[in-house]
Amino acid sequence: MQEVKLISKEPALVFALSGEIDSGNADEFYEEVTAAYTAKPCNIVFECAALEFIDSTTLGTFVKILKKVKQDGHTLRITSLQPRLKKLFVICALDRIMEIEP
Repeated sequence: MQEVKLISKEPALVFALSGEIDSGNADEFYEEVTAAYTAKPCNIVFECAALEFIDSTTLGTFVKILKKVKQDGHTLRITSLQPRLKKLFVICALDRIMEIEP
């Protein structure tokens, strides 16, 4: 089960992610984030301290969101990733195209 909670709209959209985001719910995750972004285009921050699991579909979803916000001149930042999840971003070299903070 995953939870995507919009916790702030100013100055950026800040989403707290928790649980598991995988191929079964990645589309729902994408829809929730893009709906909020469409309503208020700005930078996006994902707070991931409570995120427990992601798969390759989720990594692709992050990239889709990144492309959308970059196209509009905004940024995407991921914070508080657990080390084992951060490793996935590093292995796929996604840490080179998106901002990932400890």
